[in-house]
Amino acid sequence: MINFVGAGPGATDLITVRGMRLLQSADVIIYAGSLVNKELLSYASEECIIYDSANMTLEEIIAVMVESDKKGLKVVRLQTGDPSIYGAIYEQMRELDKAGIEYSLCPGVSSMFGACAALKAELTPPEVSQSVIITRAEGRTPVPKSESLSSLASHKTTMVIFLSAGMTEKVSAELIKGGYDADTPAALVYKATWEDEKIVCTTVGELSESAKENEINKTALIIVGNFLKDIGSRSKLYDPTFTHEFRKSFFGG
Repeated sequence: MINFVGAGPGATDLITVRGMRLLQSADVIIYAGSLVNKELLSYASEECIIYDSANMTLEEIIAVMVESDKKGLKVVRLQTGDPSIYGAIYEQMRELDKAGIEYSLCPGVSSMFGACAALKAELTPPEVSQSVIITRAEGRTPVPKSESLSSLASHKTTMVIFLSAGMTEKVSAELIKGGYDADTPAALVYKATWEDEKIVCTTVGELSESAKENEINKTALIIVGNFLKDIGSRSKLYDPTFTHEFRKSFFGG
């Protein structure tokens, strides 16, 4: 069995209990060394064989998995954040399917949630934004034409932009082209939940300048939307004038 495990956003105590237990029982761990907090490896046993996938190809990773599985060893593929978001797991699972090897996925806390916790923000406040777009800017890896930043920006909803901290000038231009005002609030969150976490509050129009001033060009999320403003909205859930299944309105509604 191969277990894909979400390492969480960075802090060692933000891995799930299931993920921690899988690390503790693993015979082999293949971890994304360029992104995963190496302190998570402290959960591994002394006998565990550990591979850093930062310098490995897909074929090399699969070869380790296949050989370890043949020996009856428990393998953990430790991925950053949650494996389902930009985790490149589809190609790994496809190869395991070809080899007839079973695998499972253990979800993790995405860095987007770590970033929002750092910002002390809610992505979906009522009457401000009820949708979240998770995307990235086009770089060496293309994106579908219908999912360009300018196209998605036309919705003017909350956006969480991954893998784009080195392209802030392009991101800013595309967001404004799509419909965001230049003064729309934005944030750069570098290494959310890590000890060297850095938060830069800025605007869409000043993204590039803010990134340069703070020397942020990788390992950061760009988060955009009016939810970052103090807009004073309130949900109906705890509104005394609102009746629902578990509570009647104080006003008899």
